[in-house]
Amino acid sequence: MRTSLLLDIAADAASDRPALGSGEEAIDFGTYRARASQTAAWLASRGKANTAFLGMNGELLPILLFASGMAGTAFVPLNYRLPDADLNRLVARTAPAVLIADDDMLARIAPAEGIELVARSDFEAEFLAGPTPPPAALPEAENDIAVLLFTSGTTGEPKAAVLRHTNLTAYVMSTVEFLGAGEDEAALVSVPSYHVAGISAILTAAYGGRRIVYLPAFTPDQWVATAAAEAVTHAMVVPTMLDRILDVMEQTGETLPALRALSYGGGKMPEPVIARALAKLPHVDFVNAYGLTETSSTIALLGAEDHRIAFASGDPAIRRRIASVGKPLPSIELEIRREDGTPCAPGEHGEIHVRGEQVSGEYLNKKAVADDGWFATNDAGWLDEGGYLFVEGRLDDVIVRGGENISPGEIEDLLRTHDDIADCAVLGIPCEKWGEKVVAVIVSRSGRPDIEALSSAIRAKLRSTKTPEQWFVRDALPYNETGKLLRRVLKAELAEAACAG
Repeated sequence: MRTSLLLDIAADAASDRPALGSGEEAIDFGTYRARASQTAAWLASRGKANTAFLGMNGELLPILLFASGMAGTAFVPLNYRLPDADLNRLVARTAPAVLIADDDMLARIAPAEGIELVARSDFEAEFLAGPTPPPAALPEAENDIAVLLFTSGTTGEPKAAVLRHTNLTAYVMSTVEFLGAGEDEAALVSVPSYHVAGISAILTAAYGGRRIVYLPAFTPDQWVATAAAEAVTHAMVVPTMLDRILDVMEQTGETLPALRALSYGGGKMPEPVIARALAKLPHVDFVNAYGLTETSSTIALLGAEDHRIAFASGDPAIRRRIASVGKPLPSIELEIRREDGTPCAPGEHGEIHVRGEQVSGEYLNKKAVADDGWFATNDAGWLDEGGYLFVEGRLDDVIVRGGENISPGEIEDLLRTHDDIADCAVLGIPCEKWGEKVVAVIVSRSGRPDIEALSSAIRAKLRSTKTPEQWFVRDALPYNETGKLLRRVLKAELAEAACAG
């Protein structure tokens, strides 16, 4: 099944329902499909294998995604935050492609063979304005690659993750009820186009029949103002966004009465932040979603009732589940495995492996999924007795001190239980004596952290080898726009100072 069919069946069943945009200016599903099909006919006429996009969020984005599928081209959203040299290397790798770029980004793109560059304003004037066009007659598309998403490339040249139509539609149809959204529902999307959450938001909203409202880019003030003005009912944020949103709500007195569901993911959610959110927004269902680009988005969920039960429980085993990502989706098989490939017992730490139709586990020119369908995520984690999944971070981030593997996640989780710790990161820094030594970077609410008390707590509950040997206090930690802690940035900044200490 192709992704474009998700829009087709929604338009057939609910042509007049609002689909994209604000208030009375929103276009309906019938117009949505018609504009996508006209765009697809133009894309097909260009004869390029890929349709690339460089720009901010907006109604053009979902139309391009569906049009690309209709035309049989792969949709390739590019990261506009990259330095120009890195960006142009990715542009060259998308060739042959039509590249639609925001007008103020055109100058950043160097001429490249096989790249047809089109200004966003010209494209929107041609395909997104004026009366609703008649549907275009399109040949049956053959390319089964729906989307190419470049990885962050933190350890080398970015890889192009392949998401096929079957992967994406399997995810949507296993998690979303067809036209299950009420006609009054609206989803606020502020994650960037080049993140898998931005792609899944488009597909799930179309199949569910929910209107999308875009923020070109996230700011907490604009997010709150837009959510209130558009009576937004559903949204997805990353942890760093949520804390700032709550600050604005307190400053303005806004309560967002229309908001019903808020999902979060992309990074570790500090317990004080989600506790604050539950208190501030008691009418909202909170969902923690865990997934990867290579799995077409979410593979595990901690649902609204799980949140409430965990916070209300006096049982430590239940309470700690607020730090979990919940249980795997029914359509996903998930195992924790040891280094030798054998399954771990409950409570035993290992690597997360997943299998299911939505799992791609594929990059251009490289298959990363096993012949039996299992995909090794490179994420460390464990399952409790109830089947709740706890994710500890990337295996690449494991600290190897004197031959002992130390997970930063368990130390960070312990630090976050202290009221004075607003944020933290535990890292392994090169060291001649141990190979790596454990250091901690903390954000203190008081500005006067009691390092000795923190060290003593770690020694008492974990052990001395897991106690940071050096501590650094920062005003804030570096995150990317999708909520990922930039550990390698921190390591690079601290390595010289830490090893000199």
